[in-house]
Amino acid sequence: MKLKLRKIGNSLGVTLSKDILDKLQVKEGDTLYVTQTPDGVELSAYDPEFEAIIKATEEVTCRYRNALRELAK
Repeated sequence: MKLKLRKIGNSLGVTLSKDILDKLQVKEGDTLYVTQTPDGVELSAYDPEFEAIIKATEEVTCRYRNALRELAK
């Protein structure tokens, strides 16, 4: 799919079709994240930094499961 750059004020932007917005599951006012990948640039609705935080939390939870269970009592 091709997107055309257009002037928006002093910047450039693209208009995303309803089909693309549906695939990304986003609506007006949502935030999109641009990530550099080996294949180019990826546009997504999830925050890669937040994903890293969740992964680290899961590792800590697994590692200290018993201690966390005791603290929860």
